[in-house]
Amino acid sequence: MKNLKYIYLLTASLLFVNCNDIEDIDLDAPEVMEPTPELTAGSVDFSNYVALGNSLTAGFTDGALFQASQNLSFPNILSQKFAIVGGGSFTQPLTNDNLGGLALAGTRIQGPRLVFGGAGPVGLESVIGPVTVTTDIALNNPTGPFNNLGVPGAKSFHLLAPGYGNLANVPLGLANPFFVRMTGSTPDASVLELAVGQAPSFFSLWIGNNDVLGYATTGGDGTNPLTPVNGAPGVGFDGSYGALIATLTAGGAQGVVSNIPNVIDIPHFTTVPHNPLDPTNPDFGPQIATLNGIFGQLNQVYAFLGVPERSIEFSTTAASEVVIKDENLPDLSAQIAGVFNASPAFPLFVQSFGLPAEAAPLVAGLLGNIYGQTREATADDLLVLPSASIIGTVNTASVGALVAQGLPQALAGQFSVEGISLPLEDKWVLTPEEQAEIATATAAFNTIIEATANAAGLALVDANGLLNQLANGGITSGDFTLTSSLVTGSAFSLDGIHPTARGYALLANEFMKAIDATYGSNFEASGNLVNVGDFPTNYSPALQ
Repeated sequence: MKNLKYIYLLTASLLFVNCNDIEDIDLDAPEVMEPTPELTAGSVDFSNYVALGNSLTAGFTDGALFQASQNLSFPNILSQKFAIVGGGSFTQPLTNDNLGGLALAGTRIQGPRLVFGGAGPVGLESVIGPVTVTTDIALNNPTGPFNNLGVPGAKSFHLLAPGYGNLANVPLGLANPFFVRMTGSTPDASVLELAVGQAPSFFSLWIGNNDVLGYATTGGDGTNPLTPVNGAPGVGFDGSYGALIATLTAGGAQGVVSNIPNVIDIPHFTTVPHNPLDPTNPDFGPQIATLNGIFGQLNQVYAFLGVPERSIEFSTTAASEVVIKDENLPDLSAQIAGVFNASPAFPLFVQSFGLPAEAAPLVAGLLGNIYGQTREATADDLLVLPSASIIGTVNTASVGALVAQGLPQALAGQFSVEGISLPLEDKWVLTPEEQAEIATATAAFNTIIEATANAAGLALVDANGLLNQLANGGITSGDFTLTSSLVTGSAFSLDGIHPTARGYALLANEFMKAIDATYGSNFEASGNLVNVGDFPTNYSPALQ
């Protein structure tokens, strides 16, 4: 079977501008201009603003952190507005270029940013050729203190962790390379310690996304578990979040916090369809008859075992679902092997592959192991964005394992095509059960965030509600409508997780509105919200 690769197509970004018809305008009516009030800070002292959080606070976009994205981070946008009413300088740990990526003593540890390749996201180097990542955490870190303490990848308890920015801990997996760039002469200081050490008069805290996102982006396979809801500071979300707020407000600082959006609504999980297999694809279509013949034998076994809903069949006239491994299903590996071995016709089936009849027990065992927890994906399953480049490719590790068990190379390849003959592993798919776990954790975290913010008298941004609007019809701001669609929606960058600069501008406005509501400032009423149309939705590959 040929190496198949599913390629999804994305149209160019469109801007929608609403215009009134001429008959809707009363040309005789005098235009009445309401006076715009002068901007006031209300009861807030913005003189020393410090932002804490993760990649969303840092300005991460297009799968990387780079100067242009940092300069258009939502805290930096806010700081420019705060400066009008007494806000001080706002220092960020800027990277060295607009390539993105990180290096450790000359060795690349994070890749450059993504760019639009005409049909979807591609790596920068696939467009402009090889580049040298110049931001090196061992050689050229900037000097703080930094007002923007957004650390890509940080979870709630990481903000309390000593040594999280110590270069010596990076090889051990105990430190965050992005935070190494911020700790300077105090490598064991925590994010929280660096924040309170600056005695902020006002802070923003947006943390908790990675406490669920890490689990989601790994398909809920358990390699990046959900943070426990309950536990002491540094362990559970409630203890960690409570400690953060208590410490930040102990000196009288005011602040704004945000809750956590429902991450399964972001394009990282909604872009790749569950049925991407196109029968008109010249590499896939001609194989359908053979595939259905093979799966026809397996489907008879499924029917015999009382699970006909697990049957696999590819359509010759419509898009077909990918085949996935669902760990929530009972494992029927042994039963499948047993039914095949008990069938007198099975050795003949094995011989149809060019194998001797004596290989029947081996093949029965392999079929059981491969398809013991298998089913076709449904519309309720969510495929992670990176699966787009995996579906239809030959899994070389699977080929090697099958060859080691006695299958010829060609036959091993036929049974190793991702999502077709080889079920997609758990890391590529969020099943409904895993989505429910994420929803439950998100709701619990948001309850803690809201209660803690209210008790401390802090402003609260409803990022969860904002994403819900983006995912269900979009949000109109000025002349532009933003949605959660990848590329065309303007709100999310090419990694399908982080906002575009325009998305960060939209967030900055929401933060200012929340500050207005709690502290009596008037960013919105005075016309000081930003115009999202002034902010880009993508960055050119030539930006270096």
